[in-house]
Amino acid sequence: MRRPRSFALALTAALLAAVPAADLATTAAAQEDPLARDLGAILADPGFRGADVGLVVRRADTGEPVFGSGGARRGQPASNGKLLSSAAVLDVLGPDHRFGTTVSATGALRGGVLAGDLYLRGTGDPTVLAADYDALAAKVAGSGVGLVLGRLVGDDTWFDSVRLGTGWAWDDEPYYYNAQISALTVSPDTDYDAGTVVVRVAPGAAGAPATVTTEPPTDYVTIDSTAVTGPAGSASSVSVERRRGTNVISVRGSVPAGGAAESEWSTVEEPTGLVTSLFRDALSRHGVRVLGGTSTGATPAGARPLGEHLSMPLSRLLVPFMKLSNNMHAEVLVKSAGRAAFGEGSWDAGLRAVSAKLDGLGVDAAALSLRDGSGLSRMNQVSPDQVASLLLAARGRPWFPAWYDSLPVAGASDRMVGGTLRNRMRGTPAEGNAHAKTGSLTGVSALSGYVTTAAGTPLVFSMISNNTLTSAKPLEDAVVVRLAGDRDGQAPRPTTATARTGGPVDVECSWVKAC
Repeated sequence: MRRPRSFALALTAALLAAVPAADLATTAAAQEDPLARDLGAILADPGFRGADVGLVVRRADTGEPVFGSGGARRGQPASNGKLLSSAAVLDVLGPDHRFGTTVSATGALRGGVLAGDLYLRGTGDPTVLAADYDALAAKVAGSGVGLVLGRLVGDDTWFDSVRLGTGWAWDDEPYYYNAQISALTVSPDTDYDAGTVVVRVAPGAAGAPATVTTEPPTDYVTIDSTAVTGPAGSASSVSVERRRGTNVISVRGSVPAGGAAESEWSTVEEPTGLVTSLFRDALSRHGVRVLGGTSTGATPAGARPLGEHLSMPLSRLLVPFMKLSNNMHAEVLVKSAGRAAFGEGSWDAGLRAVSAKLDGLGVDAAALSLRDGSGLSRMNQVSPDQVASLLLAARGRPWFPAWYDSLPVAGASDRMVGGTLRNRMRGTPAEGNAHAKTGSLTGVSALSGYVTTAAGTPLVFSMISNNTLTSAKPLEDAVVVRLAGDRDGQAPRPTTATARTGGPVDVECSWVKAC
């Protein structure tokens, strides 16, 4: 039966009314704009069936909307949350901020004997290595101290005692991307994975037990290993997992004879205790004997400084933080922002400081929810519109060049340049062009940043996908490659590679250490 024209008009009006206002221009433009048509086709891919996907593209120079679909809908941002926390913290602390770690003493010093206590005080530096604590121990010895009659006291009071963030999964606690946050911590490597140790499993003779060591060497953790050496050429099946609530690390499986040692990262229970254990060992190596026990507490106001270690400036720390998507750096910075703004090194104070700064960075803080700085929490809620607004506003900040340079660069093979994008979009117009932050949780993927089109137009984009059952990364790459190849609305020229076939797709470095 033929419907009357009035019915058709009513139906069209109803369908248009169902389209969110932010998406209406895109719906109309897609009929005649090749870019909008192509982006719409990517979002209609069967891989997104049943998922909630938002994509916003704007001109970086004018803020003019280019494309929008679902941009106002909030979702879990995963590590895209680091864009908001890092930008806000830069406004609070400044790019020249350095973390200080100090050792000081109470009591009189006579003839090399200190009639008091030694205090080791941290302010959250995630870049302190065991070698740096060794250098501080050398300064203690160099000050003339040979015997301490009192205690060694670890001072982690710059932050509160809450070690794990709201909404973090309990079963992630053994893994290095979910380490405990302390103002006094140590990293085992120059990725600066604070609050962890590296567990190395080396082969012996075939059939013999594997050799397990830690970096840094410490007896603060207990290794419970049944790992063995398998036949030469066999597959490695090593697993390393810390038992929840303890510092017992279980090592299982096998490593092939004649093969390389396997390295796995493990969190520790109470990082402050690991630091004081390492520092006591370092003091002993430098001839300083501490008679008293080890405890925690605040450094007295009258304590005499004996040595200090300063971190790199925040502008440099941004590189391992953002390139490798280091969750613990984000949380240290949030707590540091709380300490700077409100005198309280807590998530609550830090997130209040972040929210206050976001309001001046083009983001309505009342329209989002942040429960941590890294994006680990499943309770975070952010929209692509808000991320795109931040990307635009950040360009006007004095710290923008350092922040922009800290973003992963598509297809750049150097790990400290390409970061979590180093194996993505190779051989496409986005290679070396797109600077963007990745984000990954189970069922969540995000990619937001900057790209310049083939016509020379600078763009910002934000794509956040929730409730996905398969990897959204190939489709994210397809979006960015299409933007990079755009010639003022004309289809890009053919290339020899595409985002779907241009190489293996990385997951976040916070989830797979080898990337």
